[in-house]
Amino acid sequence: MKKKTKDSIAVVSAIFMLLFGCGLSIGSFFIPPSGEISSSVLWVLGQSLIYAASIFGVSMYVKSEINEAKAELLGKQNK
Repeated sequence: MKKKTKDSIAVVSAIFMLLFGCGLSIGSFFIPPSGEISSSVLWVLGQSLIYAASIFGVSMYVKSEINEAKAELLGKQNK
């Protein structure tokens, strides 16, 4: 699997989880008892937020570390 394809799948799954968690939370307002969000719905929302944050955070961290390593290696080669 190509790196770009892998990154795209990770981003799409994170966005899907965000939409799913928010949609479930909003939908729970309309099922009986109206206006009350169950603790299990809040748990799913929390898990979806954690998943999305880990996907976006880890990918950004890895990209920044790779860029720093490249810059350091190129800087040493030029000297």
